[in-house]
Amino acid sequence: MLAMADGNASSSGESALAVRFFNMDPVIIPFDPDALCESKEQRMWWAFLASSMVTFFGGLFIILLWRTFNYLWTVCCHCNPKNKDIQKFTNVVFSQADANSKNLEEKEELPVAEVGWMTSVKDWAGVMISAQTLTGRVLVVLVFALSIGALVIYFIDSSDPIESCQDFYKDFTLQIDMAFNVFFLLYFGLRFIAANDKLWFWLEVNSVVDFFTVPPVFVSVYLSRSWLGLRFLRALRLIQFSEILQFLNILKTSNSIKLVNLISIFISTWLTAAGFIHLVENSGDPWENFQNSQPLTYWECVYLLMVTMSTVGYGDVYAKTTLGRLFMVFFILGGLAMFASYVPEIIELIGNRKKYGGSYSAVSGRKHIVVCGHITLESVSNFLKDFLHKDRDDVNVEIVFLHNISPNLELEALFKRHFTQVEFYQGSVLNPHDLARVKIESADACLILTNKYCGDPDAEDASNIMRVISIKNYHPKIRIITQMLQYHNKAHLLNIPSWNWKEGDDAICLAELKLGFIAQSCLAPGLSTMLANLFSMRSYIKIEEDTWQKYYLEGVANEMYTEYLSGAFVGLSFPAVCELCYVKLKLLLIAIEYKSDKRESSILINPGNNVKIQEGTLGFFIASDAKEVKRAFFYCKACHDDITDPKRIKKCGCKRLEDEHPSALSPKKKQRNGGMRNSPNGSPKLMRHDPLLIPGNDQIEEMDANVKKYDSTGMFHWCLPKDIEKVILTRSEAAMTVLSGHVVVCIFGDSKSALVGLRNLVMPLRASNFHYHELKHIVFVGALEYLKREWETLHNFPKVTIVAGTPLSRADLRAVNINLCDMCVILSANQNNIDDTSLQDKECILASLNIKSMQFDDSIGVLQANSQGFTPPGMDRASPDNSPVHGIVRQTSITTGANIPIITELVNDSNVQFLDQDDDDDPDTELYLTQPFACGTAFAVSVLDSLMSATYFNDNILTLIRTLVTGGATPELEGLLAEENALRGGYSTPQTLANRDRCRVAQLALYDGPFADLGDGGCYGDLFCKALKTYNMLCFGIYRLRDAHMCTPSPCIKRYVITNPPYEFEMVPTDLIFCLMQFDHNAGQSRVSLSHSSHSSHSSSKKSSSVHSTLPSGNRPSRTKSREAPCNWKWFTDETENTTRNIQINQYKSTSSLIQPIREVEDEC
Repeated sequence: MLAMADGNASSSGESALAVRFFNMDPVIIPFDPDALCESKEQRMWWAFLASSMVTFFGGLFIILLWRTFNYLWTVCCHCNPKNKDIQKFTNVVFSQADANSKNLEEKEELPVAEVGWMTSVKDWAGVMISAQTLTGRVLVVLVFALSIGALVIYFIDSSDPIESCQDFYKDFTLQIDMAFNVFFLLYFGLRFIAANDKLWFWLEVNSVVDFFTVPPVFVSVYLSRSWLGLRFLRALRLIQFSEILQFLNILKTSNSIKLVNLISIFISTWLTAAGFIHLVENSGDPWENFQNSQPLTYWECVYLLMVTMSTVGYGDVYAKTTLGRLFMVFFILGGLAMFASYVPEIIELIGNRKKYGGSYSAVSGRKHIVVCGHITLESVSNFLKDFLHKDRDDVNVEIVFLHNISPNLELEALFKRHFTQVEFYQGSVLNPHDLARVKIESADACLILTNKYCGDPDAEDASNIMRVISIKNYHPKIRIITQMLQYHNKAHLLNIPSWNWKEGDDAICLAELKLGFIAQSCLAPGLSTMLANLFSMRSYIKIEEDTWQKYYLEGVANEMYTEYLSGAFVGLSFPAVCELCYVKLKLLLIAIEYKSDKRESSILINPGNNVKIQEGTLGFFIASDAKEVKRAFFYCKACHDDITDPKRIKKCGCKRLEDEHPSALSPKKKQRNGGMRNSPNGSPKLMRHDPLLIPGNDQIEEMDANVKKYDSTGMFHWCLPKDIEKVILTRSEAAMTVLSGHVVVCIFGDSKSALVGLRNLVMPLRASNFHYHELKHIVFVGALEYLKREWETLHNFPKVTIVAGTPLSRADLRAVNINLCDMCVILSANQNNIDDTSLQDKECILASLNIKSMQFDDSIGVLQANSQGFTPPGMDRASPDNSPVHGIVRQTSITTGANIPIITELVNDSNVQFLDQDDDDDPDTELYLTQPFACGTAFAVSVLDSLMSATYFNDNILTLIRTLVTGGATPELEGLLAEENALRGGYSTPQTLANRDRCRVAQLALYDGPFADLGDGGCYGDLFCKALKTYNMLCFGIYRLRDAHMCTPSPCIKRYVITNPPYEFEMVPTDLIFCLMQFDHNAGQSRVSLSHSSHSSHSSSKKSSSVHSTLPSGNRPSRTKSREAPCNWKWFTDETENTTRNIQINQYKSTSSLIQPIREVEDEC
């Protein structure tokens, strides 16, 4: 019976145990007889939790007990806490008496004695965990990586039951987790030693994580049992993710740090809360004997927490336990607040991240340039239109724009249209990090655009100079091309140590070039339009109708290119090569890069017969396409001598073309740098002839060691500084002074206006390649308060007069005889002070319309002005039969202002429509297609934007343009102006006088003279060859009457520009020919004797005024008749049968180098 009872009891116990196991099946694995677990029938979760609680509260108790004991000891013993600390850590006690008795050396050794081993260990531990050293950073990153590894192990173990029996020696994940936690324990010890406040350290989040994750692992090994427990707290380590990224220098901006902080806090809180729900839901409530548990995977809990935070609450997964539901109540409050605040802020930070904040990835085999500065739709579109023009030979360059403001929709659309060659990045060149993003160190060049319409040009220039400084500071070798507004600000670039124009650095001064173009138009009307079209890329627009636009647009399609000359040209003179290129190759060669015996590179424009072509000479051509210019490089006399079609001139198989040219560059590099960098000093000098090649007798006769006639460089006429009071004329004084053949400059400005730099306008008109008597008198009409500010830069130039007044006053304009001037220039210094762009040019437009509407009384035009043109060098000026342009007497003065030659400066291109009321230009028409621009009567600074691209592809182009328009400004002269801001006079020496021997632009009249036979239906090519062979004059364009091709009773006297006409182009007698004229050494010796007028006494007191009287009869030209123009001819003169003879006769004359028939006698100093 007992045995049966025992057996029943045993059966009953086993069934009860089976029931217990059945009930606990969701939370603990079934009984395994092979598992070495103690108390298999009991749960041991409390042991794991107790280890963590005992560690936490035990340590907390010890810290508080130590603090209490330390406080009581200090209070009871009345000890100084500082001395107590010293005694505690160093065991060294010095009394006050002993300290006073120590000498100075012992006092200095006292701090060393106070450092004990505990302090050293604390400092070492602090360095190890502070990430200040490489070892510390490695340790911090390693701890974080191992924490993430422990979290991943938790994710793996979460698929197992909450509590299970595991053998440490067989469970690989438990071994890894044990190794991780041993490392965490050591790191915890370092942190504890380095902590200054042990109590706060004990309560830190990272410390709490260690308390509830490290001790349970050791308990698991001891009990051979695993409890998932609170290991999910390792997810809280994710909060330190942003700190780790900052240690690695990955996060540098505040927005990125804030974004990572928000994301890491949100994810760590989310994963931690999910771990707690997973624990309580799979375990059940303790007071329910764990009977109300439910099996949920960890990722289902993650899903539950997300739908709870977002207040969606689908109800498919929910908490069943009381602990779970109680936690969800409080988590909803905090989680909802966190979700509602963190998620929108995260989205906002992601949305506000710079769309263009990446980094440029260089493409192998492709160069890139960086464009910065003033980045707007207008500036970028103008730049891209010229830079990426189809006429350029395969532009394999990627353009990277860098600007601190994101582009608007229009600009963004423009970038997308050119996405294959254009990239945009948001940033500033003043930030080295942004410069690194765009790979400025590997960029081919950096181009800086300026705001041409800013109200404060000096501030804009200062900004661009700071950009240059920043870029050069980051990478001194980078080539920089920058735009500048004011000429005097160019001097600041010379202060940058790494700025080197010899290596390709260039500053394009808009004021210098703009006023230089306008000044050249005073000497040769229409030249500003021709030069602007030459360095701008324009597509050919074909017009079938026989209108003036047809011939104008044919010339517009021409651009300026450079190419190395073939070896077939070596040894030939420049005129011979120029003629061969024009006749056979259909190319216009205007200049070459010449290397002297000293191997110094010089740019010679139409140098004449004295210069022979050398091996590897670089030529400057005017052509319509880059492919056409290659004919000059491929030309071979043996293979191409009998070819008449220039298109068939291609690379041949001759040995001379197969051999690599010793000094020739590749086509890409040639176009990029123009060959100037191969010169020994890389110094591009101005066009000038060797002094040994210049006739010395004429030079010596002009030398006067006691008189300074020119500046120290010999490039400009110079005089002693004059007070402004000596050159000011009142209205009545100006009216008494008969001015003729002068230049009237109407300038708007006041005391607050920005300076336009009138020196840049005067310098080309005072170039030394003019003789003194050929200089046109300059009369400024404007506010005296403004002109006083400009006078400091003008007081060294001769023949300058100021009339205080306003250009809108007709009385002032009549006083300066505007109807007798050779050119009227209208400028304004107030254009950029108005926000409305359509009103920026209101003053210039009003002044232009005011002048054109003026009427002049013919009775006052008793003065007869000779319009005799220049005589080519070597011809006898006294012989009327040899003169290229015979004198035509101007019978009367101009009677209407519409016939006065005017050039108006504009800021806004669209305002050109208001200048001419009789044209039919559409407001949306591009500037170069409008009639005022084609006629040379309007000039806008926007046409200079093309110089950025032209300078990048060939840095010699800028030197050539500046040489043509500035009258001979050199880098040496800029250095002098930077020092003194004024020209310095110099004595005449053979070297300075040699600088006068340089070409200048002039206009050749065909109405009479040795070329008259070609003007009557002759070919332009015949004229080109005759002028080149006979007088070394290089023709490059025509200034033609607008209605010369029409047979109308009242033709318009307006002219337009035709650039580089073809050989067969038919000419008419009224054409004026643009040509490059050689310096005439003999012109200064054949000056006409002049007499004083009735106003001579007045002129003696006003030396700057031009007083005229009638020409003596002996000096009158012998030929005054003009050609008759039958009605059935295809050309017309300015004077027709139906118009009066008071039309402007100087349409027939050479407007560049006139010898005034009547002028005052004054010293040339």
